[in-house]
Amino acid sequence: MKFPSDLPSPAYVIEEAKLIKNLEILRGVEEKSGAKILCALKSYALWETFPLIAQYISGAAASGLYEARLAREEMNKEVSTFCPAITAENIGEIAELSDHLIFNSFSQLASFRDRAITANPRLEIAVRVNPLYSEVTPAIYNPCVAGSRLGVPPEEFKEEFLPQLDGLHFHTHCEQNSDALERAIPHFEKHFGRFLRGKKWINMGGGHHITREDYDIAKLIDIVKKFSDKHGVQVYLEPGEAIAWQTGYLRSRVVDIVRNEMTIAILDASAAAHMPDCLEMPYRPDVQNAAEWDKKAHNYRLGGPTCLAGDVVGDYSFSAPLAIGDDVIFEDMIHYTMVKNNMFNGAPLPAIVKYTKNGEYKVIREFNFNDYRNRLS
Repeated sequence: MKFPSDLPSPAYVIEEAKLIKNLEILRGVEEKSGAKILCALKSYALWETFPLIAQYISGAAASGLYEARLAREEMNKEVSTFCPAITAENIGEIAELSDHLIFNSFSQLASFRDRAITANPRLEIAVRVNPLYSEVTPAIYNPCVAGSRLGVPPEEFKEEFLPQLDGLHFHTHCEQNSDALERAIPHFEKHFGRFLRGKKWINMGGGHHITREDYDIAKLIDIVKKFSDKHGVQVYLEPGEAIAWQTGYLRSRVVDIVRNEMTIAILDASAAAHMPDCLEMPYRPDVQNAAEWDKKAHNYRLGGPTCLAGDVVGDYSFSAPLAIGDDVIFEDMIHYTMVKNNMFNGAPLPAIVKYTKNGEYKVIREFNFNDYRNRLS
């Protein structure tokens, strides 16, 4: 892969044609199933592309005040906001920005519903529920584990609040196929299905990996249609990774090569700062033209430039030896990267670049010392 000599590194590079391909798939699901699909900003919030996204799907799902404001200002379609802990200071603004407001508990509903409706009389209200079933691993990503703070479990559901609700919300997925939803729905219906009577909508949350090559779209469409017909509700889905799945990469370069019982390539991109899921989840991203350790002739540990000892992406092998200045391309680095990255150690954030459908590189944003300085005081 050849880059223009003036293209910055490191850089997240989103490929417009691949984003459009995903959006076309999602629009097809909307049209065939009747569901409304929302872009979950917690996974993907590159707002420069929001006008494009708005041409294909129904809106955005926000997790708090800033995401709701970004969705309203830059996409301005339906905004559905769920926040585990809304405060008195932000309830009014969140309500004004949102079309749907989903509370995490009945105590939050009791505290803030009237104030929210006063701020936005058109606002529709829901609570998130926990159907006590999810197939997500590891546990850090499972919203339905014992002791989860997310959603009202069946034994805590208060039916006296039903007249105040327009819908319900549940979330059980993380990068899963439609068969997982098929298995989760009976658990929701067992505990909460009867409460949908007379409601307007159900939000089935995110984690639906709709644009992945092996995803069973036909099954999803069938599930949504049957559920909507059975309960008389509008279905919402709010995938984030499905929007940006396989739409781009993180371009980095080799800064130095050192030896310590193995060969270590130190890059200008950091696992800790720029690919935090590599350490949090953890997972090992694919690297272009590389394989697992010992599968090719030249083995390298790929590490970042920060002073964190564990700032290591993983161990890889290459057909040819790496040299200082060589590009190392981490695949599928557009979702859960820009939204989670940080400037630990003063490490500059990667630039944001769009590779347009016309085959041109467009630098959307570069970051500098002032971005670091202004975060701290």
